[in-house]
Amino acid sequence: MADQLAAVGAHEVAVVVLSYNGLHELRHFLPSVVAHSHLTRPGWQATVWVVDNASTDGTWAAVAAEFPTVCRHRIEVNHGFAGGYIESLPHIAADLYVLINADVAVTPHWLEPLVDAFVADPLLMAAQPKILSQRQPTHFEYSGAGGGYLDYLGYPFCRGRLFFELEPDEGQYDDAREVFWASGACMAIRHTAYHGAGGFDPTFYAHMEEIDLCWRLKNQGYRVGYVPQSVVYHVGGHIIRYGSPAKMYYNYRNGLAMLVKNLRGRGWWRTVVLRMVLDGISGVRSLLRGRPQDTWAILRAHAHFYRRLPATLGARRRLITDERRRNATPNLTGLYRRSLVWQYFGRKVARSTDLPGLQQ
Repeated sequence: MADQLAAVGAHEVAVVVLSYNGLHELRHFLPSVVAHSHLTRPGWQATVWVVDNASTDGTWAAVAAEFPTVCRHRIEVNHGFAGGYIESLPHIAADLYVLINADVAVTPHWLEPLVDAFVADPLLMAAQPKILSQRQPTHFEYSGAGGGYLDYLGYPFCRGRLFFELEPDEGQYDDAREVFWASGACMAIRHTAYHGAGGFDPTFYAHMEEIDLCWRLKNQGYRVGYVPQSVVYHVGGHIIRYGSPAKMYYNYRNGLAMLVKNLRGRGWWRTVVLRMVLDGISGVRSLLRGRPQDTWAILRAHAHFYRRLPATLGARRRLITDERRRNATPNLTGLYRRSLVWQYFGRKVARSTDLPGLQQ
């Protein structure tokens, strides 16, 4: 997957804003993206795109009228976050995609550090900026924060965010580093990496598709990075609310599929079974706390996982075949070898800096 981004010649960065009925957010946040998405590096240019994911709120016409410099691509049927990019990115020519949610405000010169990181490291395939909260700008935001990690049972977390515990930004995560996954709220990814790895999994629809994609890249031996010199502010949760039964359903469902697809080694299935047991405990806990809707979401997630298990195992076999063809050695930097659930609920660890055994 050689990618000569540093070679002489013109290189294109496509800043791609995916929006579903997000005209209000676009009017509020897109001006900052248009104003600040310029590059000074010789031979590089950036173009802002809006992908209208079958909106019914007038997004298509409004973007044309109010943002004439923005390129547009329209999708006739909404197939979710994953499907929106799956359908649109093949139509957008660029060396580097920067996938960004409609509810993200960027800061001056935010794009340059991301591009610099890819030019400097040919093995870097995806990266994210520092993601702070638009609602509480002094704190990290749930979706990505200071770079994404994964514990050995597949529970995602970030520097600056454990479950729903958000840390203030005190400069403690201002070091650029390799992580395990980059947030879909604002993810830069090489064109060759995205398409070479097969893109987002359409069966995920929404949530954790970016973690699955990054894990596939890591299994191919590549790197995923965190670039804190680039800063953005994310609202988050305006389509599927954080902590809602809908979000739980997608996270539990997709989390299991992701484990089956990407875990390697002979005992991989034991990890999946243990994760399913913990899901069951979570369902009982929700029931005892008077939240039967959460329990029902977990049951539905598992039922969907069982129905799709043969297809998921088939995807696993294809990925392993491809990795063997590449003679790839998995890169597990950013994988936390202990249980996040035990550290957070058992030992009451609330900050990622306090997690024992985490590479800081």
